Amino acid sequence: MILIKSQVEVKSKPYLCKKIFKHMLSVNNLSLQFGKRVLFDEVNVKFVNGNCYGVIGANGAGKSTFLKILTGDQDATTGRVELEPGKRLAVLKQNHFEFDHIHVLQTVIMGHKRLFEIMTEKDALYAKPDFSDEDGMRTAELEGEFADLEGWNAETDAASLLSSLGIDESKHYMLMEDLSNDLKVRVLLAQALFGNPDVLVLDEPTNDLDLKTISWLEDFLLDFKNTVIVVSHDRHFLDTVCTHICDIDFAKINLFTGNYSFWYHSSQLAARQRSDKNKKAEEKKKELMEFISRFSANAAKSKQATSRRKMLDNLDIEEIQPSSRKYPGITFYQDREAGNQILNVENLSASADGVTLFKDVNFIVNKEDKIAFVSRNSLALTALFEILSGEVKPENGEFLYGTTITTSYLPNDNHKYFDEKLPLIDWLRQYAQTDEEREEVYLRTFLGRMLFTGEEAMKTANVLSGGEKVRCMLSKMMLAKANLLLMDEPTNHLDLESITALNNGMNEFQGTILFTSHDHELVNTVANRVIELTPNGIIDKMMPYDAYLKDEKIAQTQAELYA
Repeated sequence: MILIKSQVEVKSKPYLCKKIFKHMLSVNNLSLQFGKRVLFDEVNVKFVNGNCYGVIGANGAGKSTFLKILTGDQDATTGRVELEPGKRLAVLKQNHFEFDHIHVLQTVIMGHKRLFEIMTEKDALYAKPDFSDEDGMRTAELEGEFADLEGWNAETDAASLLSSLGIDESKHYMLMEDLSNDLKVRVLLAQALFGNPDVLVLDEPTNDLDLKTISWLEDFLLDFKNTVIVVSHDRHFLDTVCTHICDIDFAKINLFTGNYSFWYHSSQLAARQRSDKNKKAEEKKKELMEFISRFSANAAKSKQATSRRKMLDNLDIEEIQPSSRKYPGITFYQDREAGNQILNVENLSASADGVTLFKDVNFIVNKEDKIAFVSRNSLALTALFEILSGEVKPENGEFLYGTTITTSYLPNDNHKYFDEKLPLIDWLRQYAQTDEEREEVYLRTFLGRMLFTGEEAMKTANVLSGGEKVRCMLSKMMLAKANLLLMDEPTNHLDLESITALNNGMNEFQGTILFTSHDHELVNTVANRVIELTPNGIIDKMMPYDAYLKDEKIAQTQAELYA
C-alpha cells in the first residue's frame, strides 16, 4: 500500500459543491475481479475528514469486501488505497474468537496497535533483572512516545468505553473467552473506538446491541471529529450519523451528500420525474428544490443538522439521479376484514431453563392495532410469538382470537420451511389459495416481484440465502391474505431495499400486525402501540416508539420491573 498525503479538490458524485478538503483516505482506480465476475471496476472515491459515510448496496454488491480492501484485509486486483501519512485507521473486528485468551481491558487497548506495542515493550524492559543503561535510554524514548499518545489515560479510557457499552467493571479483567457472544461484540466495538482513530471503519456495528447502546453509539459518532465509514442495515442509525451515502451499484461506487432517507427519497423522486414526460424541466427543478428544502428542515433533530443543512443547500439538483436499485413488491392484502374482536390474552406465562421470561401477561388487541413487542430478552419475544402462533403451549394462561380472525406467522427461525429440495415455484405453490395462484405464470410473476427473476425462480429451497428465505416467507404471508400478521424479527437477513419495501408494506396494510424488530425505523414508523415484556409484568402504551423511549415515567417503571 502506498501512503501519501493529499489535499485536492473533491467532487462528491453526483452532488457536492466544489471545495478544497483534506482527504483522510482515498481509493484510486480500484478494481476487483473473481474469475469472470467483476465486483468493482475502476472505483475512485475520496473520504474527507469529519464526514461519516454510510456504505449501501444490494446483497452481494460487495459492501463488506470494500471495507476489507480499505483496511488491507483483502487485496484488490488493481488500484490502490491511500491513507494520509501518520494517520491511524481502526476497524471493527469480525472474528469474535480472535482475542479469547486475552483480558477484556487489554483487548480494548490493543485497538491502538502502536500504543499497545509501547506498553508491551516497556513492561518487558522494566521486568529485566539485568536492566542496562541502554535499556534505560530505550525506556526513556518509549515513555516520551507513551505520553504523547496519552498512554497514562489508556486504561481509564478503555474502562469508560466498556462501561458505556454496557460491560460491567467486574468483567473488565475477565478473559474474552468467558464472555457471552453479545458482550464480545461490545468489547470489539470498544476496541475500534478506542484511542480516537483518524479513520474508523465499522461493519454492522449495531448487530447484537440493544437500543440504549445503539443510541449511545449514535451520540459517540455524532461527536466524533474524524472520518467514519460504516456498513449498516439499520436505517435509523444511518440517518442519524451519516453525512454522506456511498452507494455500490453495478461495480461502481457513487458518493451522495445526505443520509440514507435523503438518498432514498431523492432517488425515488428523480425516478418518478424521469418517467413523467409531460412535466416541464422548470417544474421538475422546482419540485426538487422544494423537496431539498423540506428535508433540510427535518434534519434539525440531528447534532449534525447545521452542517448537513449547509451541504444540502449546496446540492447541484441537476445531478440528482434515479437509483437502479430494485425493491421487492411487498403488499399485504386481507381476504376478510376483521370484526371488532381481535385477540384477548389472559395471564400468559413462559420460562426457559428455569428463568422467567414473562408472567401474568394480559392485553386486548384492538382493531387495526399495529403493536411492537419489545423486551431486553429476545427469548421472551420469540416465546410469546410461538405461543400466539399455536406452535408452543403456554405454561399458564390462555389467549383467544376473534371468530373473524385469520393469522399468518413469520417466525424468527424459519429453517424448517426450507429442508426440502423443492424449486421455488413448487415451494410457493404449496401456499397458494386458488387455482389461479397455482398456475406457473402467476407464481413466476409473483416471484419476479420478490426479485426472483428468470432462472432464480427455479432455485431449490434448501440452497437459499438468509435474505432469500425471508423474502420467500413474506411471499407465503402475502398469499395467505390474513387479517392479522405475526412477525418475529422480519427484517433479519434482509438488505436495505427489502427492509424499506417491508416497512412500506406494513404501513399500508389495513389489518392488524403484532411484531418485534430491532429495526428502530420500522418500529417507530409502523407501531401505534408498544408492549414491553419483562419478568415481572408488562408495560402497555398507546404511543409512537420514540415517545416511548423518551418517557421518564416509563423508564422508572422499566427499572422496577427488571429489578
